[in-house]
Amino acid sequence: MPIGARTVSRAGMQPGPAARPLEPGLVAALRGVVGHDGVITDPGRLMVYESDGLTAYRVRPTAVVLPTDTAQVAAVLRLLTEAGVPFVPRGAGTGLSGGALALEGAVLLSLARMNRILAIDAANRRARVQPGVVNAKLSRAAAPHGLYYAPDPSSQAACTIGGNVAENAGGPHCLKYGVTSNHILGLTVVLPDGEILELGGAGETAGYDLVGLFVGSEGTFGVATEIEVRLEAAPEAVETILALFDRMDDASRAVSAIIADGLLPAALEMVDREGIRAVEASPYAAGFPTDVAAALVIEFDGPRAGLLEEADRAREICRAEGAREVRRANDEAERVRFWNARKKVFGAMGHLAPDLLVQDAVVPRSRLPEVLARIYEIADRYGLLVSNTFHAGDGNLHPLFLFDRRDEDQVRRVEAASKEVMHACVEAGGTITGEHGVGFDKREYMGLIFSDEAMAVMCDIRRVFDPRGLANPAKILPLRACREWAGPATWIEEAP
Repeated sequence: MPIGARTVSRAGMQPGPAARPLEPGLVAALRGVVGHDGVITDPGRLMVYESDGLTAYRVRPTAVVLPTDTAQVAAVLRLLTEAGVPFVPRGAGTGLSGGALALEGAVLLSLARMNRILAIDAANRRARVQPGVVNAKLSRAAAPHGLYYAPDPSSQAACTIGGNVAENAGGPHCLKYGVTSNHILGLTVVLPDGEILELGGAGETAGYDLVGLFVGSEGTFGVATEIEVRLEAAPEAVETILALFDRMDDASRAVSAIIADGLLPAALEMVDREGIRAVEASPYAAGFPTDVAAALVIEFDGPRAGLLEEADRAREICRAEGAREVRRANDEAERVRFWNARKKVFGAMGHLAPDLLVQDAVVPRSRLPEVLARIYEIADRYGLLVSNTFHAGDGNLHPLFLFDRRDEDQVRRVEAASKEVMHACVEAGGTITGEHGVGFDKREYMGLIFSDEAMAVMCDIRRVFDPRGLANPAKILPLRACREWAGPATWIEEAP
């Protein structure tokens, strides 16, 4: 194994041997581009960048570089490519697939300083931003124009637009408004060799959809340095309801019944008992009963006329499916309390265990009852606590396992349980990710849904953008799929 190679395993990655330090001349050249404080090499400071939001995996980067604009990104990538050093773009580090891990001695390219909103074109409902702009900040900036940015991942108060583009993030309101790819109009992209490309943008109507190809590529094609997004008009009115159920199956059936009735909520979210209990024990407690099996947060938005009637129909459907109680948010404060029961679950779970492993499978809505039952059965069999808090409207499950990575037996059980859950979701007609991306965590599951031939085509596409395999190596595709690729990914070892 070459110096700096690491042996890794699912759900229990350890840093392994220290990667070879960068050559002093390369460090000096990088500092010549981004300034002395724009390159971090101190081991203590690098610890901050060992993991993304999926804390089960930790690898310390060789260095961290913090550019401030497109020109600096291009200059940095030219230097790294000339030296044959891999790189990993990183946004806010809220990702949940291990996508920002600096494998193979990679340099981490942090985009945190590229955080400017470059322009808001209210007349054409567009904005142009740097990738480090926090998702929720964009909507706040657009609000005086009566506009907002529709994709709203649950981490939107911290996650960045660039990270959303990389992972094709979704969120609670993607049921009605779609995921990130539905809202990206154009990109300024820097390829691994430093070449700058303009993809899409206003007026493009012909040719290949290169913007659509780039969104969701998880940093394996290059780095998006400017992003043109579509803004939406703020809805005239919003109606939010909370339905409480004594049986998870009843809540699941209510989800399908609402959609079957012809209703299209802006959001249709489910929180199970463990999630509610965690939030109620946190500073965001809203006084919800902790003995219910599940809660649905259902939101409608749009023109005021007819909106209340749609919400009333959803309330009646929930009652018909066995809801113990259905509440309507009477004001914005109560609406926020309803949403806290959903959006604060992951943070609240951090009080129960030091580590969380969350998956991101998607199943048909009609299969929710049986798949959820299977997930709880799997967790019980392995002696693990699991919470299901997810986008029920489009069947995007987020089973969240709690554990302590310092306990090797717990790590083993979480690893085995997670694998069974993913297989169960695929067997139910689903897929392995809806919005978190594949990253490192789910790359070995790609074979469950794609043939070797299909993955080989993906490798061919990746080579077009990154012929040397330096952009976010060892992510998305299992190594066997790209075994003929003479890049650094060929020498990563994976523990059985």
